[in-house]
Amino acid sequence: MSHHVTYRPSHLDSKMLHGCLLGGIAPRPIAFVSTVDGRGRVNLAPFSYFNVFSANPPLVIFSPARRGRDATTKHTWDNVNEVGEVVVNLVDHALVHACSLASTDYEEGVDEFLKAGLTPIPSDVVKPPRVGESPIQLECRVLKLESLGEQGGAGQLVFAEIVCMHFREDVLNDEGVPDAVKLDLVGRCGGAHYVRAHGDALFTIPKPLSAVGMGVDALPDDIRTSVVLNGNHLAMLAGVEHMPDETEVNEHKLLELAEVFLDHEDEGAKLELALHQMAADLLDKGMVDDAWKTLLAFNAG
Repeated sequence: MSHHVTYRPSHLDSKMLHGCLLGGIAPRPIAFVSTVDGRGRVNLAPFSYFNVFSANPPLVIFSPARRGRDATTKHTWDNVNEVGEVVVNLVDHALVHACSLASTDYEEGVDEFLKAGLTPIPSDVVKPPRVGESPIQLECRVLKLESLGEQGGAGQLVFAEIVCMHFREDVLNDEGVPDAVKLDLVGRCGGAHYVRAHGDALFTIPKPLSAVGMGVDALPDDIRTSVVLNGNHLAMLAGVEHMPDETEVNEHKLLELAEVFLDHEDEGAKLELALHQMAADLLDKGMVDDAWKTLLAFNAG
């Protein structure tokens, strides 16, 4: 096991604590939030203290936390206290630089749509406009507001119920649901870092819903204590309901592994290592069944 450095939040200054939290809890989705004040002036600002928390009712929560330098509230927070409606716009890669520009702490009343060169389009249900360039726009009514304190960095939670959703047509799959591959969303990390959910950064993991995985504790000892297989590999193997039967293993050994057995004839330790390395490569490609048969071939026949 690796060594961990331990901090207690109460022992850190606000800058260090802020850096640890935002750097360590990442990536975070970005809520690009448009609001209006009581005079109808528009504000647009991004927040990465944000996520969806309920489907029924459809609820998102974001936090325009108090400014760290002077503990003052953000314009977004002031606006939702005056007009309890927001639009949460999601941020894709094509929008990320404009989003960053809009995060500038402009003076009250400045329209960030203009500053960032973005297109406000009328919402169907709420007063704030949507960001025309955003692939997903969620019109929301504020359910409640909750302040976590008056000190710098304190969260100011906005509970917002989604009342109307807009999805750009080209990001939907054939079933009308957003497709991660098509969306190209970005997330916020620590410091100046972002992450792009695109290309090789996306991967899939089968959900263990239809079958009850056997668990790592049920793996044979020589597999569970392998010097080659890592934790991800073991969890993938343990996610199946049962191991391949002897007939399948022997057939795989004969058709796919004959050469490696010949190469390491009478060299048990080297053969086992070679099989574990082959299994690791198969697991990295998502070929769990073949990896199982490769590992079990060592003691088969």
